[in-house]
Amino acid sequence: MRRGQIISIVAGVLGILLILNSYFILDETQQAIVTQFGKPIGDPRTEPGVNFKVPFLHKVQFFDKRYLEWDGDKNQVPTKDKKFIFVDTYARWEITDPLQFFIRLRDERSAQSRLDDILDGETRNAIASHNLLDVVRSTNRKPEVTEEFMEELEVLEDISVGRDKIEAIVLEKANERTTDLGVRILDFRFKRLNYVDEVRDRVYDRMISERNRIADQFRSEGQGQARVIEGNKERDLAQIESEAFRKAEEIKGRADAEATDIYASAYNKNRQSIELYKFLRTMESFEKSMDENTSIVLSTDSEFFRYLRKLN
Repeated sequence: MRRGQIISIVAGVLGILLILNSYFILDETQQAIVTQFGKPIGDPRTEPGVNFKVPFLHKVQFFDKRYLEWDGDKNQVPTKDKKFIFVDTYARWEITDPLQFFIRLRDERSAQSRLDDILDGETRNAIASHNLLDVVRSTNRKPEVTEEFMEELEVLEDISVGRDKIEAIVLEKANERTTDLGVRILDFRFKRLNYVDEVRDRVYDRMISERNRIADQFRSEGQGQARVIEGNKERDLAQIESEAFRKAEEIKGRADAEATDIYASAYNKNRQSIELYKFLRTMESFEKSMDENTSIVLSTDSEFFRYLRKLN
């Protein structure tokens, strides 16, 4: 191969490399800055499309244009009322000024580390400035009461701030500290709040005590209802027995009256009937007043003795 051909090939390759290294393409998810010897040159490139640079002299630093995720570590934090809780947080952020971002942070790894310091610190400050109820609750809602007696038991203490406002406070304070970093925190949330073991045991003890109080009230009301039912039963039973006794006495009275009428009619017919009536009445009275173990002493002028004497 001739020397001229070799030079042509080398020149062609170098030309291709120069052309390829003289531009870069940004898609809609990216933004970039151009650097020369580590220092930024010109304005940030934020529009998607083809961008040009000096071949081999300029380098391109790409940054994400989308919303980025920050996931905080689970930390134990004390509240204002000295209750320790585990706090797990997350946030969303974006790079708003790639030039300032590059100058202050260089890359996303450094940005994540810086956000750890800012957001974790502001989270601790916010929680330490508020009571536990403000951290775990958002509103002064009224509890749902399914039974009337629970109105006195299910009473929630009022909160002055609430979790949503605490999250807003953390977001505001953190953004104040990131204004010179070229980033903006879009949203901050408590992902999970949990009690430490000591606080959890106290909460469980309180729940058990409250449920035991509800159970005692149930038992007390049940015993009261049982006494009312028992009293009503005794009253109704006495009323039924009294009514039955009254009706029985009325029936007996009517029967005795009818029997007396029958006896009176028989008594008034003739002398034999009168004698028979007297005899039967006498026998009935003795039958009711004596049994096989009864001994009786009769006088000679008694009617029973007279009847026995006639039988002989």
